Amino acid sequence: MHLIAENLAARRGEDLIFVNVSFHLQAGGALILTGKNGSGKSTLLRVVAGLLRAEKGSVTVSDSADGERRPAAEASHYLGHRNAMKTELTVAENLDFWKSFLGPGKAAGLSTEEAAEAVGLPGITHLPFGYLSAGQQRRFAFAKLLMAHRPVWILDEPTAALDASADRLFAGLIETHRREGGIVIAATHQPLGLENAEELRMIGFAGVEQGVWG
Repeated sequence: MHLIAENLAARRGEDLIFVNVSFHLQAGGALILTGKNGSGKSTLLRVVAGLLRAEKGSVTVSDSADGERRPAAEASHYLGHRNAMKTELTVAENLDFWKSFLGPGKAAGLSTEEAAEAVGLPGITHLPFGYLSAGQQRRFAFAKLLMAHRPVWILDEPTAALDASADRLFAGLIETHRREGGIVIAATHQPLGLENAEELRMIGFAGVEQGVWG
């Protein structure tokens, strides 16, 4: 699996927030977006996820570097600032909806209870989502990624509202995804504990700086 972003540019209102953003991630790769609030991190993630139209450039995935390319959105999970769960539905009803909506893809995901176990919250999927604490809600939002297989995970501040133990749990799930050939792109204000992750520092209305995270 390869994810290739070429010469991306995007606007916020009338202004270009970034231009000429390019990167190439292979199976097992990770890219961490850093920078101040408003620097374009979330905008770039939404462009990769297909939620915003790029002003210029393209972002695609392929099974080989020179193989047929398709939009990255078709192979991606997106976890944004909001959890995208209905508060009046139970956890199980929310997760079952996402499993059905996302579809099985090439490999089936976990069952509802398996996903709950994976995020450290077994036995409470019968509860309304709105009844849970902010940290529990965020864990179950992450569980959506486990319900149907998608090789690219796009994560916007994935550890928001989480304690240190949950941070470690999420880092473990992300590293497992990478070991199985998955790709991760994440925006964060703090290290996620990912090994050999590249960094793209967003500046906002000026450009980017590239390096290695950690």
